[in-house]
Amino acid sequence: MKRTYEKEIGGRKLTIETGRIARQADGAVMVTYGGTTILATANAADEPREGVDYFPLQVEYRERHYAGGKIPGGFFKREARPSENEILTSRLTDRPIRPLFPKGFMNETQVIVTALASDGENPSGALAGIGASAALSVSNIPWNGPIATVAVGMKDDQFIIFPTVKQLEETKIELIVSGNENSIVMVEGEADIISEEVLIDALKFAHKYIIEIIYLQKEMLNDIKVEKREIVAITVDTELEKKVNKFIDKKISKIIQIAEKMERQNATKELREKVITELSEEYSESDNDINKIIDEKFKVAFRTQILEKGIRSDGRKLTDIRPITIEQGVLPRTHGSTLFTRGETQALVVTTLGSKRDEQVIDGMIHDYKKSFMLHYNFPPYSVGEVGRIGFTSRREIGHGNLAERALKSVLPDYEDFPYTIRLVSEIMESNGSSSMASVCGGSLALMNAGAKLKGHVSGIAMGLILENGQHAILSDILGVEDHFGDMDFKIAGTAEGITAIQLDLKIDGISFELMTQALAQAKEGRLHILELMDKAVPEANQISEYAPRILFIQIDPEKIGTLIGPGGKNIKQIIADTECDVNVEDDGMVTIAGDDANKCADAAELVKAITFEPEVGMEFDGIVTRLMTFGAFVEFAPGREGLVHISDLDWKRTERVEDVVKTGDKIRVKLIKVDDQGRINFSRKVLLPKPEGYKSSDRKGQNNRRNNTRGRSDRKYFSKKRR
Repeated sequence: MKRTYEKEIGGRKLTIETGRIARQADGAVMVTYGGTTILATANAADEPREGVDYFPLQVEYRERHYAGGKIPGGFFKREARPSENEILTSRLTDRPIRPLFPKGFMNETQVIVTALASDGENPSGALAGIGASAALSVSNIPWNGPIATVAVGMKDDQFIIFPTVKQLEETKIELIVSGNENSIVMVEGEADIISEEVLIDALKFAHKYIIEIIYLQKEMLNDIKVEKREIVAITVDTELEKKVNKFIDKKISKIIQIAEKMERQNATKELREKVITELSEEYSESDNDINKIIDEKFKVAFRTQILEKGIRSDGRKLTDIRPITIEQGVLPRTHGSTLFTRGETQALVVTTLGSKRDEQVIDGMIHDYKKSFMLHYNFPPYSVGEVGRIGFTSRREIGHGNLAERALKSVLPDYEDFPYTIRLVSEIMESNGSSSMASVCGGSLALMNAGAKLKGHVSGIAMGLILENGQHAILSDILGVEDHFGDMDFKIAGTAEGITAIQLDLKIDGISFELMTQALAQAKEGRLHILELMDKAVPEANQISEYAPRILFIQIDPEKIGTLIGPGGKNIKQIIADTECDVNVEDDGMVTIAGDDANKCADAAELVKAITFEPEVGMEFDGIVTRLMTFGAFVEFAPGREGLVHISDLDWKRTERVEDVVKTGDKIRVKLIKVDDQGRINFSRKVLLPKPEGYKSSDRKGQNNRRNNTRGRSDRKYFSKKRR
C-alpha cells in the first residue's frame, strides 16, 4: 500500500514515499525534494556469507541522464562506468550507515540509490543518504537507524539548508552531514577558509534539520510495523579463548609497543602462526576463530595502553606529530614536484601545467561543465609492502583524491594571475596513516614548486579517538593501526587562517559536539606545526619551470570572434599551424594562447591582433595581393582580411590593366584611405609612391570616372558574395 510522508525543510517540501515502486525489494522508498527524486532500495541475502571476516555491504548510487532531460554523450549513448560524482556519493551514503549494522550480521547486503528526476536546482547527493536510511528502516534487515543526511551552505554569514545549485556557486562552505537524534556520525565538505567555531555552528545548524528528518522517518515506521530478522548470536568458545590467552599472554603488550610498522606486523604474524600451530591438533578447523580472538586481544591491549598510559604504539604522546621531511624538485623534467614524508607515510606529488585545451569536460546529469584543477591520488600495493591487484582506480583512491582537491581549491591563484589548467598527481610511496592528508601537504608544496602563488600553504592532519567507559583520548596524526583499532578518523585540512576541507568517519554511533570541539582545537595545533615546517621549506612560489607552457591573454571584441575563427575555422587553424601554439577563444572575447616557446606565443598574439583589430584611415600595411579584378586588386593585410586597391590607386600614371602593375602573390605596401558605411576597406598604393614630376590631376579624370562606375557594380557584387 502506498504511503506518503511530507515535511517542509528549508522552504521546500521533502517527501518520503513507500509501497508504490520496487515492491519486491526488502525495502524501497522514493525521496523527493523540490523537483528532484531518488529511489532507494535495500536487499540482503537470506543466509550469512561464509568465509569472510568483514561485513559484505555494497552501496551504489547511480544517475540517469534522463533525470535531467539529457541524452548521454559518447558513441553508445547510454550510461557507462559510474562518474566520479556517483562514486563519491556512493561513499557518502555508505559511510554513515555501515557502522549501524549489528555485529554478527554477515548477510550480503546491497543498497542501490538511483536518481530518477532532477529539477536542475536541488542536488540529489544528500537525498541518497535519507533514502538509504528510510529503505533500511522499512526493510526486515537488522539496522540500528534511522539517521538523516543534509547539505549545508553559507552565504553572507547565514547558513543554508539544502543549498541549490546556484547557491552552491556562491557559498562559503559546502558540507554533507549525517547524524542520528543525538549526534553527528559523518561529515564531508570544503570551505573557503573558515574558523573552527564556524564549522561547529554549521554542524549544529545541520543537526536541527537532521532531527526533523529522522522524526519524519519515525512517523513512517509507526505506520509500517517492521519485523527485523533475527541475528544468530556469535558464540565464543571459552575453552579456545583460554588456550589462546595462555600462548599470547604478555606478548601482545610487547608487540604493540614496537614503533616500526613492518616490524610490528611481522611480530604479529609470527604470533598468529605460532598459536595456530600449537593448537592445530585440537582445533584444526578454527583458524578464523583463533585470529578473531587474537585481533580482539590486540584491540583491547592497544586501547587500554592509550587510555591508561597516554602512550601510543610508536612511543608518541597523544598530541605529538611524527617527524616530517620535505624535498623539493625531486623530478627535474616535471613542472613541479615534492616528496613529503611524515613518519612512515610518504607522498610524491607532481604538478603539471596545461592550457585551456587540457580542461576536463564533465558530462553531468544536470549540466556539462569544465574543470581546470584536478588532483589524482594513486595508492599502489607496494606502498604498504603488499602484492595487490592493479586495475581501475578504486573508490578509495577517488575519495582521497577528491578530499585533497577540495582542501587546496580555495587557495589557488585567480585564473587571470595564473592562467593554467593544473593537474596534481599524488603517488603514495609509503602508507602508515593518513596518506590523503600527506597528499594535501605535498600538493600545496608541489604547487608552489611549480610557480603557483597560493593564498597560503595548506596542511592536513588526521585525528583519532579512543572512547571507552566514559574515558576518551584524542590522537593527533594517527597511524594506520590507530585508525583500525580506534573509533574515529577525522581529517582536517586548512591554512593558518582556517579550515578548507573536512572529513569525519566514525565506528561508533556518534560523537558529541564537545568532543568534536576538542578534536578541532587539537587538530589546529598540529596543523599549525606542520604549516610552520612547510613555510620554512617553501616560503614563496618558484619561477615557472622552463618546461611548462607559456600562456598569453588577449581581449578582443566579441563581435570579432567569427573573424578570428574564419570560415570553417580557417584562420584560427592557420595560426595554430604556423606558430605551433594552442589558441582558444571564449564567448566573452578572451583569447588564450599557449605554447612551449614564448616567441611563438608572441607571434600568435600578433596574428590574433592583426585579424581582430579595427583598422583606421591612415594606417599602413604590408599586404599580399590575393586576387586581381578588372577594377582593382584585393590585398590581404591580415590573415583572412582583405581590402581593395582600386585600379586608379595602384599608380600615379594611368593604368589600363591591373596586371600591368601587380600580380597575384606580390607583396605591396598600402595605406588605408576609406572605410565605407558597410565596413568595406579601400587601400591606396600610389599615395605611398613619389608623385611624378609634372603630374596633373586632369590626367586621371577618365580613370576616376571608371572608378566611380565600377565601385557601384562589380566590387559590390564581389563583396556581397564574400559575406554570404
